Amino acid sequence: MYQLDAPFYFYGLGILPILWGAYFLVMGWKRRAQNRFAHVGLMEKLSPHRSKFKPAFKLLMLSLGISFLILGLVNPKIGTQLETVKREGVDIVFAIDVSKSMLAEDIAPNRLEKSKRLVSAIINQLASDRIGIIAYAAQAIPQLPITTDYGAAKMFLQALNTNMLSSQGTALDAALDLSGTYFDDEDQTNRVVFLISDGEDHSEEGASAAQRAANMGIRIFTFGVGTDEGAPIPIKRNGVVESYKKDMEGETVITKRNPVILQEIAEAADGEYVDGNDTQAVVDFVAETLKNMDKKEFEAKKFVSYKDQFQAFIFAGFLLILLEMFLFETKTKWVQRLNLFNEK
Repeated sequence: MYQLDAPFYFYGLGILPILWGAYFLVMGWKRRAQNRFAHVGLMEKLSPHRSKFKPAFKLLMLSLGISFLILGLVNPKIGTQLETVKREGVDIVFAIDVSKSMLAEDIAPNRLEKSKRLVSAIINQLASDRIGIIAYAAQAIPQLPITTDYGAAKMFLQALNTNMLSSQGTALDAALDLSGTYFDDEDQTNRVVFLISDGEDHSEEGASAAQRAANMGIRIFTFGVGTDEGAPIPIKRNGVVESYKKDMEGETVITKRNPVILQEIAEAADGEYVDGNDTQAVVDFVAETLKNMDKKEFEAKKFVSYKDQFQAFIFAGFLLILLEMFLFETKTKWVQRLNLFNEK
């Protein structure tokens, strides 16, 4: 296994064609100048020790030296060194409301998109905590099991929408009960659920579900999105509002944030309610809360750490260039006696 640290230095190999092109141009010019000065046979008599192959050999050494230097800059890494990485953190489950009321646009662009951006901002400031995602409306469904893959978490987060559950309504108890199944490590001391919702609860069992979660050692923090004044629920086609959701009497439904229920849930599970409309305040609150929690070592994995190999290439490059500088173009006597190149 190998990897290249700085492959853009390979562009430096473009020097070699220029070098070889310049060599052939200079050699052609010298040959024509010598032919104008004297016949080939006479030139051999005038310069008996001139080697025909040394210039090309010097160029080859220079080219190899430059190539090795460039490889040294690229820094190929070969890995067999194993290291152990230990991670400490808290298990966090995000329970996100995807009911139709989350389409209300009393907070831009709407409550659901605001919730997704809020969760994404929280994930961005996490370091080694494990996270999971649950979506819920009239029922709750798991979206992402506990993981440290924040990239996958953001991908699943962006896929959340109000059409993923056919049954509508808001059942906070289903979300909290499902969250309890995410924490399968009995040694995990800090179990946290971040519940993001507008506070509507058609099941009216949210507080009792929060108490069950608290008995399992789960702390629940709730973030309310939307406004207390509320807004209608738009019905759109191709991004254009066609109408608004109406009740049985034909009146437009106005959905309002209900912080009271969210506060009750948080208090029942040793948590706290925070206004979810202020993203920075939520992020700061989460950072401070997690910092004060005891971390548990939950993962220790080994991975390959690639070792730098540039030293050998740099040394070989400088050595070849140095030898090329001290290699003369005249014939070497002991090589001449061996007559390796069949020179007369």
